[in-house]
Amino acid sequence: MNTPSLPPLPRLLVEPVVRAALLEDLGRAGDVTTDSVVPADARFTAVIASRQPGVLAGIDAAVIAFELIDPTLNIVVERGDGSALAPGDTVMRLEGPARAILTAERVALNIACRMSGVATATAGLVEIARAHGKAHIVCTRKTTPGLRALEKHAVRAGGGSNHRFGLDDAVLIKDNHIAVSGGVVPAIRAAKANAGHMVKIEVEVDTLAQLEEAMAEGVDAVLLDNMDPPTLTRAVAMVGGRALTEASGRVSRETVGPIAASGVDLISVGWVTHSAPILDLGLDAASV
Repeated sequence: MNTPSLPPLPRLLVEPVVRAALLEDLGRAGDVTTDSVVPADARFTAVIASRQPGVLAGIDAAVIAFELIDPTLNIVVERGDGSALAPGDTVMRLEGPARAILTAERVALNIACRMSGVATATAGLVEIARAHGKAHIVCTRKTTPGLRALEKHAVRAGGGSNHRFGLDDAVLIKDNHIAVSGGVVPAIRAAKANAGHMVKIEVEVDTLAQLEEAMAEGVDAVLLDNMDPPTLTRAVAMVGGRALTEASGRVSRETVGPIAASGVDLISVGWVTHSAPILDLGLDAASV
């Protein structure tokens, strides 16, 4: 995996998240440890490096964390989001006032480690899916509150794609919508009557009978929820290219291959944003 050309998120989106994290960490008195122990005129040269293999993400947010504490720091980014990392690979070099680097260190690493973990988990699924079919790995709205933009960017850094960013960018008729509205057909017809012409409509189906109803009404995409691979294969054949097919439910490194082999277009995975382990990155003094 190596997508260093991935466009960065606008600073306007990222900076408030980083600023809030710094305010949380600095509390009411600032970094009392560093301010007590480190002389005000001390200089420090440090590197951020990977301690395990993975895919990098969140590097722009890490830079912003250091810059918000001290814009005079000399920061050199050696690898961008989407870069494959081996243990020991240098990600960033920093030089400047020691207090600033040490104060911003934890927030910068928290974000970069978290986002790199998301990218790494995504990349693992993408690799398996590509070996078994055409399916794209997509994330969901199961994100950390306040971090959605960063986590969805990390999914793209790992070679995945994004599903909805929020409730307002597409119609996704789920099982509870169907239950409340009286069935698949009434739900689809109501959505078509109320959605704008630019808004796509996707409907979740649990059975092939529901899928048949949805296809008779016509939708842009169908979410095939918790179907086993043989049923998914039948569902893809029933759709016959008339809508995008998305598989969801019980997706793991063990199951993603057979799911992709069914021929679905998309495989949505919630855990890559809500439960992916971090990628261990560390900040240490640069060797002379």
